[in-house]
Order: sequence, then structure tokens, then C-alpha cells
Amino acid sequence: MALTGLENNDLKLIIFGGKGGVGKTSCAIAAALSLSENFNTLLISTDPAHSVSDCLEQQIGFKVTKVEGSAKLWAIEVVADEALSGFKTQHRGELKKLLETSTNLDNDDIDDLLTLSIPGIDEVMSFKTIIDFIEEGGFEKYVVDTAPTGHALRLIASPKLLDEWIKMAARMRWKYRYMITSFSGSYQQDDVDTFLLSLKKTVKRIENILKDKTKCEFIPVCIAESMAIKETGRLLADLGKSEIIPKQIIVNNVMVSDECDFCQRRKAGQLPYLQEIAESFSELNKVEVPMFAEEIKGMEALNKLKKVLLSEN
Repeated sequence: MALTGLENNDLKLIIFGGKGGVGKTSCAIAAALSLSENFNTLLISTDPAHSVSDCLEQQIGFKVTKVEGSAKLWAIEVVADEALSGFKTQHRGELKKLLETSTNLDNDDIDDLLTLSIPGIDEVMSFKTIIDFIEEGGFEKYVVDTAPTGHALRLIASPKLLDEWIKMAARMRWKYRYMITSFSGSYQQDDVDTFLLSLKKTVKRIENILKDKTKCEFIPVCIAESMAIKETGRLLADLGKSEIIPKQIIVNNVMVSDECDFCQRRKAGQLPYLQEIAESFSELNKVEVPMFAEEIKGMEALNKLKKVLLSEN
């Protein structure tokens, strides 16, 4: 079997996730390489470790960079702190006014507060960056390489977290609005209200894309080992709570050779786990990727993986 449906024109966002060390990055890049043969494709890494540069053997960083040796593939490694800094710079006026009108903080305290990071902001800024790219419409396909499972789940949950912040800010603004109305008899919406409304619309757009099976697909990557299977099961269960139902799964590093004693023992050791994967994830299309002799690094190895994942001749 091979990955299917990725070239559907309606499908925009493809997210790869799973346990650390199962090969998410190489699979995401290989799929993006394949898509780039027919579509302008952007590969986005939200993993703070950023293995994309290492795997491609090309420096990427927090800027859209053309992938050397590809048809129509570009890549970017999202740096959440820089994304947050850019967000604060762009919206400093609205954020400062929100705090000025809704708290008893003085200007120095507000300035100090605006320099601080915000717990849990990494995934929010990462996903906002993804949505911003999609809405700019510069590419036809967006492939996301996530960090290990916990980060991927927080990424998926980021719209809810951002929505909670917006609700809190709206409650703060309601008190200010009530006071203004009480004194003047009316209230005119200002740039802070417009800013919060814009953020609310961003949340809805993220949720709509994530839950739309025609526009977004999450592809878990697993290996034939006990801990990876258990973690994949938990990942699928948690994704289901967010109404995200994967259609297919990649089972990576499957030993297919019988040519040496180690190969035979490794193959035999994987058999019960492959059976467990078949039974536990019976509803998913399974794409088995054989164990490669060499490290999946550089365009030559990635193109070999691409042919396996997409069953190219």
C-alpha cells in the first residue's frame, strides 16, 4: 500500500506526527518532495529541534527557502519566539491599549509585561504562522513536520487555548465598555475590539481547516515497537476528541530482508508488533516503509523514500 489522496486539489494541509525517533521528518519531506512535482508546496517544521535542515542537508531557518534539487518545494522552520516577537511588534498598539483600559498597571509595568513570553504560546504562534501562510495563498500544498506527540497534540489544541485568551480579554474589555457606556451613554468599537475580533476569526479558521477532512489530513508515523504503538494509540484517541480522524498510517523501518542472521531475528521480532498494528489500527490504510541500509539524509535517500511512500515507478 502507499499514501493515497494527497494530490486531491481540495487537500491543503497535511500534518505528520508521532513518537520521537520514528521518522516523521524524513516522511514529511519525502511526501512534500513528491507533491512538489505537481504543486507549489511549502514544508513547515514546527519542531523546536528543526531536523529539516539536517535531513535536507541545507540550511533553512525561519524564512521561506527554496529546497535545492526540488521542483516546486520551499521550506521554513518556525521559531515560535520570533513569531511571537513579530506578533507583538505588529499588534503592540492594540495589546498596550487593552492593558491600559482593562488593568491598573502603569506604563512601565505594561511595557515590562509585553516583553515577557507567554506559557503555551509556542504552538499557538506556530499554528497561526501556518494559517497565515495558507490564507496568503502562495502555495497549493502545506506539509507540516511536527515535534513528538505531545507537541503535535498541543499544536492541534492551540485554537482552544487562543480562544480562552480571547474570552479573557473580551471579559476585561466588557468592564471597560460598561464603564464608558455608563458615563457617555454609548460605546464605539475601537482598534482593540477589531483586533480581538480578528483573532477570534483566526481561531475559527484554524478549527474549520483542522476539522475539514477534505482540506486537512493528519498522518501518524509509527514503528513496530511496543512503546511506539501505545503512543500512537493514545495519539489517535486524542485526535478523535478534536474531531480529527486519520485515514492512513506510516509504519516505518520494517525489516524485510532475510539475508543475515540479524535481519532474520529483527524481522521475526517485528512480526508480533506488525500484527498488533494491523489489529489495533485496522481502519487505517497502512503504508509499510522498509528499513533502509543508509540514513535518510540528503536528496538521494529522500527520493528513494519518496518512491516507497508514494509507490512511484
